[in-house]
Amino acid sequence: MSVSDEKTTVSDGILLSDAAAGKVKALLEQEGRDDLALRVAVQPGGCSGLRYQLFFDERSLDGDVVKDFGGVKVVTDRMSAPYLGGASIDFVDTIEKQGFTIDNPNATGSCACGDSFS
Repeated sequence: MSVSDEKTTVSDGILLSDAAAGKVKALLEQEGRDDLALRVAVQPGGCSGLRYQLFFDERSLDGDVVKDFGGVKVVTDRMSAPYLGGASIDFVDTIEKQGFTIDNPNATGSCACGDSFS
């Protein structure tokens, strides 16, 4: 499976939209840190069995998958990577909703909260 936008074609791993990359850059500027990466992980839990975790991390773990999107580093640990292959992360800012969204082709089901999948 391949996901593409005007800048990047990704057949595996995570795709970060321009809007999401811009928001991550803005958040890092607020923190005053340029040594952090956006870590995307999958952990047991949530309504559907697995849940996403997005956070800034300065660590580098053995087996990390690292991708760069216009200066924004996105890191996934080797255990989470198989669950996130082909997933795209976007940032929405509307009157109804604000935040990061994940469209994951590997998810067979999810719950209403949007943070949990199976």
